[in-house]
Amino acid sequence: MTPAMTLMTLAALPQILTLAIILLPPKTPDMQKMSPYECGFDPLENSRLPFSLQFFLIAIFFLLFDLEIALLLPLPWAINTSPTLSTMWAFSLLILLAIGLAYEWTQGALEWSK
Repeated sequence: MTPAMTLMTLAALPQILTLAIILLPPKTPDMQKMSPYECGFDPLENSRLPFSLQFFLIAIFFLLFDLEIALLLPLPWAINTSPTLSTMWAFSLLILLAIGLAYEWTQGALEWSK
């Protein structure tokens, strides 16, 4: 295949796919797909719905533990001084997060319904 043919193919392929998208839409629109959806709330109702604090706290906990994984995974490569030191840093981070989780658990922040 010559470079000119390759360039023509690369130029024609997006145009063919765009034409296929335009000419081949779904024939019957689905009402579920046509309705707006915003994080489980109906946007056509009252916009002053109560905010779920429990959901917010669970989301914050998820972000904290996700950040924990993001910090722990590259730790052995980031600290090349000794494996013992990186293991101690990892365990200290895990212990700190476990203490925070235990505190939140004793305060009842992880209870979904009260």
